[in-house]
Amino acid sequence: MKPQLPPVAPDVVATAVESLTSRLRRKLDAAIESYAALPVADDDGVLRIRCAEDAEVVLTPSPSGALTTAEQAVCGCLLAPRCLHRAAILSACPVTEQAPAPVEPEAADTDGAAGAAGENEPPAVEVPSGPSPAQIRAATELRTAAATVLAAGVPAAGAVSQAELLRAAHAARLAGLHRAEAAALRVVRGLRGARARDNQHRLADLVTALRELLLTTHRLAAADPDPALIGTARRGYRAGGALKVFGVCREPVLSATGYGGVVTHLVTEDGRWFSVADVQPGGPARARAAATATVALGSGALDHARLARAGLLISGATISPEGRLGAGKGVRATPVTGLPLTSGPLAALFERPLLESVATRLATVPGATDDEAARTPIGCDLVVVGTAGDRLLARELLPHTPGTGPLIRLLSANSHPDLAHTANFAQLAARPGIRIRVIGRLDPDHAATIRPLAVGPVPDTEATLRLPADWLGRADLGYDRLTGSHFPPPDALPPVAGLCQDDPDPLAGSPLWRMRRLVELAVAGGRRAVAEPARDGDRQGHAAALRRSGFGVMAELTTALTAEADRRTRDVFGRLDAPDADRYALVWLTAAVHLAGAERSLARSAW
Repeated sequence: MKPQLPPVAPDVVATAVESLTSRLRRKLDAAIESYAALPVADDDGVLRIRCAEDAEVVLTPSPSGALTTAEQAVCGCLLAPRCLHRAAILSACPVTEQAPAPVEPEAADTDGAAGAAGENEPPAVEVPSGPSPAQIRAATELRTAAATVLAAGVPAAGAVSQAELLRAAHAARLAGLHRAEAAALRVVRGLRGARARDNQHRLADLVTALRELLLTTHRLAAADPDPALIGTARRGYRAGGALKVFGVCREPVLSATGYGGVVTHLVTEDGRWFSVADVQPGGPARARAAATATVALGSGALDHARLARAGLLISGATISPEGRLGAGKGVRATPVTGLPLTSGPLAALFERPLLESVATRLATVPGATDDEAARTPIGCDLVVVGTAGDRLLARELLPHTPGTGPLIRLLSANSHPDLAHTANFAQLAARPGIRIRVIGRLDPDHAATIRPLAVGPVPDTEATLRLPADWLGRADLGYDRLTGSHFPPPDALPPVAGLCQDDPDPLAGSPLWRMRRLVELAVAGGRRAVAEPARDGDRQGHAAALRRSGFGVMAELTTALTAEADRRTRDVFGRLDAPDADRYALVWLTAAVHLAGAERSLARSAW
């Protein structure tokens, strides 16, 4: 198998591209496509790529597995280090954040109680009321780079434009704008995936990343005092005292930054969620291997496969703000017997009606960094009633009228073919009428949609899964493969009623697709593509259709976006000026944010 190129820090890529001459920059995109297909030789951790007879690029990753300094990438040609070979190989590497290592307390408070504030303690330090002048300058530069990318569109946003965005992202990091930097890196990864026609690329994800980047930098440039706009650079672990946690399921991790691994989700006796992760540089192979890797917590007596169905009694626990359990020097962990999905805190996940659980998780706004709807797993009992494309269709098993709840759409948590999600979905889809107990994440951006992480049998019915006893009543959809022996015979599955004639998807049936098409066209095709509707006088009637449907503001935004895309001014000699990318980006951002809010509202209505 071809070794994977290591992740590289943004400033290393930006510096390599900026050092090229204008002539070499024009050749960079073609060189990236050509060199990315070359074989990679792994010499005991040192990667070698021969680009020509006299040009071999040597990559020496740091112990973390990433390229963090320019000296870790060298080329043997005469033009090195300002050569096309080195810049192209670095541009082909996945981009990673350059965040510092997590800081954990040396010793945790064993009872987890924080000391009360005393009268003689010094007063708390005042929190800054807004971004500093340096942060405002960095945000403005990053916004300008993002606006340039938006105006160019995917076809014209090549390696040079990406390098400019990476340079601005690195400057934002140095200024402490961690949320803006992370959004910029997601945009670069999305651009690379789109240009490479990666099967895992979704235009909607690139649109979301660009919207987040422009919104964050616009607010920072306007000195918005919201501290959430700054973000955090590290996971600041705090003392958590003593914890007793029970494994729930494992989730494979495949990151666009070139990392792979596993996250094991845990729950306490009082229903709080925590997790343990093992994520390192690597791809699908790393994600599969991590499924049985030793858990780096306490005594290390368990691997992730066993922990997902066992428990831990932890003393001196350290916890990140996201609920990640740390492995500090003072942490001690003792394995305890796990629980099935029918007892203790795991059974409590299914006692609450699904609509009540959803209502508490849909109180966030699009773009929020602390989106509980996307992070905290949810539990429900469902009956599979059919399929629609890549979705499973199901209804909630209500106590007295089973299968009559709202239509639920189940989407795969990860569609990579090397993982088990897709195969398991196919097994479930082939058995309409099967009752399943689902643990998954609510998808707030799709109508009534859950992304399952694990499934198990529903109690007191024959029309459900029949899993091995040592699985403790659940199968991790990313790792455990369901086979015919895990299902009841066909005659045990009752027939299902009509699917969705009386419960259509409000997003698919709404005229918002007209606005969505224009917003996505702006990213996929650039400013010129958006300007075409302005020249034909709304011949396709998008604005008129939105107005007739009651979306008056959206119709006005559609007209404003196409008009701004076609706006050109002239100087005193009658020559066309360069288009104003910042103004165009602001109009696009207004339309994109309004669209996201409308879609989120319609998605909520599906419940």
